[in-house]
Amino acid sequence: MTERTPRLGRLRRMVPEARSGRSGETRAGRPVEARGGRPRRRGAQPKVVALGGGMGLSASLAALRRITGDLTAVVTVADDGGSSGRLRDELGVLPPGDLRKALAALCGDDDWGQTWSRVIQHRFQSQGDLHDHAVGNLLIVALWEQLGDHVQALDLVGKLLGAHGRVLPMSAVPLELQALVKGHDPEHPEAVDTVRGQATVALTPGEVQSVHLVPNDPPAVPEALAAVLDADWVVLGPGSWFSSVIPHLLVPELLDALTETKARKVLSLNLVPQPGETDGFSPQRHLEVLGRHAPKLALDVVLADEAAVPDRDSLTEAAKRLGAAVELAPVARTDGTPRHDPELLAAAYDRIFRMHGRIGPWR
Repeated sequence: MTERTPRLGRLRRMVPEARSGRSGETRAGRPVEARGGRPRRRGAQPKVVALGGGMGLSASLAALRRITGDLTAVVTVADDGGSSGRLRDELGVLPPGDLRKALAALCGDDDWGQTWSRVIQHRFQSQGDLHDHAVGNLLIVALWEQLGDHVQALDLVGKLLGAHGRVLPMSAVPLELQALVKGHDPEHPEAVDTVRGQATVALTPGEVQSVHLVPNDPPAVPEALAAVLDADWVVLGPGSWFSSVIPHLLVPELLDALTETKARKVLSLNLVPQPGETDGFSPQRHLEVLGRHAPKLALDVVLADEAAVPDRDSLTEAAKRLGAAVELAPVARTDGTPRHDPELLAAAYDRIFRMHGRIGPWR
């Protein structure tokens, strides 16, 4: 038996309501406030955990915060590019960029929320060392250094922003993403090379065969494990498939929690393949790749934009192999850009939560 199983058992005992299906109450049964200060009735909202990174996770969070106040984002920490990469290299900290983007996505639509969203996303423009650093990255790292606690610091930033949810790193140590890529060198199209670094993997030429993390058995953040075990729904994707979505399945403790949780799981597919990383991938190919990296993980629902699925039968068959049903819905913006519309995506998630069974009596 590994060390992970007893740890998950201890975490499950810490959140007994995860098994009984209670949501939104204290142990004494009194109603509590949803995150963001909004009152909620006993069992009024589903507990949702969203996994991912970058703009894909931001799109999901912007939708989910519209339908629940009990929302936790579990964010990848393998970024090594831009401002995050510089802070990581110089200070040895977790890359803060994807955590910052998740916090910005959870800001409300009022003046306070939108102002703070713009502030933490603001990047300095200069000829010096501050060039291209994001304000939110510096704020997060400063609080990490002041408090010495990743989770406490992120909770404090969320409180300042009035965030409608909680943001957690998936691991407490910086991770390196490595990929096996066929044809990375155009002069040797059949050769398979190891490509290192999330920023490089995201733009690699050639065909990504598989990805792994270094270290290969990183510790998961206990609060992230507890959130997954206590959830009613877990949402994975959309986002960069190999560099934002699959990495969560490569943290052994987190994969164990995803396998053991009683929560239902929905996978949200991208609107278009990502240049470099998933060039030429069909929607069903995305599912096949995910299944190879986590063969024991079962899903309940695969959500896809109806206009992005040319072969519905093949997608349905691929989803069945993961134990999932397919839900097609218009979730893309109507301006022609390959981005999710937060209102349409929120409507799709809400319909899925209503139609595909409930762990907690939130309706």
